[in-house]
Amino acid sequence: MLRTREQVRVLGPGDRDRFVALAEQDPVVNVFADYRARLTNLDERWLGGQVWGRFEDGELVAGCHLGANLVPVQCTPADVGAFADAALRRRSSVGTIVGPSEVVAALWDEIQPRWSRPREVRPEQPHLQISRAPAVAPAPDVRLTTQRDLDVLYPACVAMYTEEVGVSPENDAGGGDLYRARVQQLIGRGWSLASFDDHGVVFKAEIACATPYAAQVQGVWVRPDRRGEGLAARGMSAVVSHVLESGLAPVVSLYVNEWNAPARAAYARVGFEQTATFATLMF
Repeated sequence: MLRTREQVRVLGPGDRDRFVALAEQDPVVNVFADYRARLTNLDERWLGGQVWGRFEDGELVAGCHLGANLVPVQCTPADVGAFADAALRRRSSVGTIVGPSEVVAALWDEIQPRWSRPREVRPEQPHLQISRAPAVAPAPDVRLTTQRDLDVLYPACVAMYTEEVGVSPENDAGGGDLYRARVQQLIGRGWSLASFDDHGVVFKAEIACATPYAAQVQGVWVRPDRRGEGLAARGMSAVVSHVLESGLAPVVSLYVNEWNAPARAAYARVGFEQTATFATLMF
């Protein structure tokens, strides 16, 4: 009886097409890793980390993005042990572990004894997507932002991040400059949308990553004094319409905290449907 030959190693530019093909087996769930591979060509200088792969008889069957975000790609719970040692070697740089809930739970079981305690655990986050015209009329005042909006937009981005993550992005040394640069980058790519009134940002959202198959939305926020007016649903309808009508991607996805009932209700009104369950560990 022939034995399966297994190999686990760091992937590089020569593996880019194989890794993209692996991610494309579930291109909406894997949109982040797929986008990163296309953007960086799996060159560690641009990744700011590494991507590892597990091979069986020369075929790439599972992967793991290891940077500020640890993201399993096409892993089953049985695959994660192959990446445990690599993950542990980079634990000081990992701020978040995120992916399909069963896989994240299995990986955490492997590495937990030698890792620091998570600051927060979000074990069940509905992963949602939409590929058709929204069921809610889009807000007409939601538009692409420009660099002229930065001074008004940036405080809203900080407020959203702090509310969502529990810490300010400006807490770390140089964190404010890095986060501001990220906001500027998203504006420059045409991936930042918002509406405004005389008091500042009313609604905002960003496209975090995009491939030919999907675009993932992040940072959805409505100013506290304007909540309860249905602005999230109409704003997200505008975001979805922009992505689909511009041809950026044929599917819009996001994942949301299970306990965030108002957000989940707004996404449901737009027409998002759950297709998977994610989990996130924050450190």
